[in-house]
Amino acid sequence: MTEARKPVLYVVVCAAGVAGGVGELISAAQGRGWDVGVVATPLAMGFIDVEAIEAQTGYPIRSAWRKPGDPRPLPDPDAIVVSPATFNTINKWAAGISDTLALGILCESYGWGIPVAAQPCLSSAQAAHPAHEESLARLRRMGVRIAEFVPGSYSWTRVLELLEV
Repeated sequence: MTEARKPVLYVVVCAAGVAGGVGELISAAQGRGWDVGVVATPLAMGFIDVEAIEAQTGYPIRSAWRKPGDPRPLPDPDAIVVSPATFNTINKWAAGISDTLALGILCESYGWGIPVAAQPCLSSAQAAHPAHEESLARLRRMGVRIAEFVPGSYSWTRVLELLEV
């Protein structure tokens, strides 16, 4: 008898001041029955406790492309959340720029047909830039579920609630 596989959630972490709290999101996701793998932008690696996150998830954090023939360290995702989603990542993702592993996965996710949700984390000045709203509109047209941006407030669990819609 084999044990049923838990659904896999990729948590994409970007370099924002709140990124160090991503363990709260991981705990909440695990509490909801997800097996969690973390993909971080290269700069986000300096914002998170890599050892603690890897112990919490049981997987290595992915932040760089693997070489051809290297084994895949994470199972395929059933859903993806981007939290915190920075101005840079939102705009590059919407434009189809795939210059990091995290962005490559996000760009491919459109073709995978899995649920994707994002929790923006940026300054009010960045949110006022016209490219930001245009990028959010494009991501929404792609089916990405976007949490409301509230300056000075960050919710780690809102992005999970968007997956339940």
